[in-house]
Amino acid sequence: MPILSFSSNDIDVITGKKTRTIRKLWKTPLKKGDRLYCYWNLVSKEKMKIFEAIVTDVENILFSEIEDNDELAVQEGFKDSKDMLREFKKMYGGRVDSSDEFQIIYFEKLDIEDWKGDKIDEKAMIMKRADILFDSGKFDKSTMCYDAALKLDPNDVYLLNKQGDNLSRLGRFIDAIECYDKALEIEPDNEYILNNKAIALLNSGNINEAYKASTIAYNYRPSSPIVLYWRGFILEMLGRYDQALRVYDKLIVIDGENPEVWNSRGNLLTDMGRLEEAIESFNKAIEVCLDDSEMDASAINRMGNAFIDLGKFDDALECFNKAIAIEENNIDFLLNKGVVLMELGKFEEAVDSFNKVLLRNPDNEDAFFLKEECLENF
Repeated sequence: MPILSFSSNDIDVITGKKTRTIRKLWKTPLKKGDRLYCYWNLVSKEKMKIFEAIVTDVENILFSEIEDNDELAVQEGFKDSKDMLREFKKMYGGRVDSSDEFQIIYFEKLDIEDWKGDKIDEKAMIMKRADILFDSGKFDKSTMCYDAALKLDPNDVYLLNKQGDNLSRLGRFIDAIECYDKALEIEPDNEYILNNKAIALLNSGNINEAYKASTIAYNYRPSSPIVLYWRGFILEMLGRYDQALRVYDKLIVIDGENPEVWNSRGNLLTDMGRLEEAIESFNKAIEVCLDDSEMDASAINRMGNAFIDLGKFDDALECFNKAIAIEENNIDFLLNKGVVLMELGKFEEAVDSFNKVLLRNPDNEDAFFLKEECLENF
């Protein structure tokens, strides 16, 4: 039985949206009525059966007739004919010539009950692929897979939640909220989905509705770290700083080894003008990091800004140096370092810092004018 393998570029075939593909002519050409085994390249060399199909028609064609055909390439899921040529060269080890014969294969997916080979859990397989694409950040492709899986089981809460997460990452917050609402019709007390809905509402600019969703999640699970974290952030966005601080303080008791909690608390205290306490929180965030790779450069930078506000310029400089050691090309950190060097009267070193900013962003007006001011003080 002939075997066809598909990759992520063939997502429309895999999800059933498209029922044809183009392949190099085999030694035994495909013909109408042939049964196909169709596999999906999941990760690396792992393949998984996706469906069986019957060939409904074939069309023999020379590659010279398709290699510059942008319209056909787009129909096949490529950007253009050059993109298709690159994929074919990769597929066939670079050995593709204009004189090579290809087949356009039309097929019909068979109902799983009509398969001759081993049957699979199609939903589970599509979910697995969707999760792989989601984890690798290919959200445009993973959303198509979640859609395909939801057609098989539209009431799967896991799928509805994952599709909501996926759509949120695509900036489609209204569609994401719709997915979360469908899931909540089935599991109204699921605090994780309620919290995800609150985040989507927040990102869509509907902060009051986000607070309402967060409150429902909190009432169901008042000790959930993820619910508390986002509840504190939403309260902060609403300007209800005292309430937000109480939430972060409660969260610290539950999840005090999480540096993100301490960073968020430090950011809030900075906004409240409680700079000494903010610095204590930022220091605690650094303390609980398991290693340097977990250190949050932005939090260290915020701590440096707090030291500037307190007039502690040497401490601020130490913070900015630490932040730059983690993200050496961060323009904001370099700019802040230059500012504090100016405060310390180290104008030549400040110029060096501003030059690094301008090297990365020649149009940065702050760095340009601050550098000019330093040069006047040499």
